[in-house]
Amino acid sequence: MDKILITDLSAHCIIGVNPSERFQPQNVLVNLTLFTSLARAGETDELADTVDYKAVKKSVRDYVEASRCLLLESLATEIAKIALVNPKVERVKVRIDKPGALRYARTVAVEIERGREDFADVAPIPARGTSSDIGLGRSRGGHPQRHRRGGARP
Repeated sequence: MDKILITDLSAHCIIGVNPSERFQPQNVLVNLTLFTSLARAGETDELADTVDYKAVKKSVRDYVEASRCLLLESLATEIAKIALVNPKVERVKVRIDKPGALRYARTVAVEIERGREDFADVAPIPARGTSSDIGLGRSRGGHPQRHRRGGARP
């Protein structure tokens, strides 16, 4: 299986379970491995025949910066869903680093790997060739859930 890698995508978000982490955005680094076939794009040299990784990057970064997850695990799962909305992405590996989260450690990270079959609520939207149509992080017309305990986002 071919891969597209997006490495060390920097974003700031509210993440963490400690009360002190719920007010100030923290830096996270997102790494994505998008599993897809690159054979056709390799032959045609056409963007329409591959994953528009700039659009995926924008969708992921926009989501992360607006998110308020408690756990890196939850954020990674939502990012996987966003990537898998693109019909050309067959599987995705997501790693999120939270630098400085642990004293005496450079970073703490979670890494997950998911396929479309792992999410009953993710249906790929048809790619129509524009960056606004690809990988928006929406499933069945809705927005990805913002995972929070204790009710709706203020």
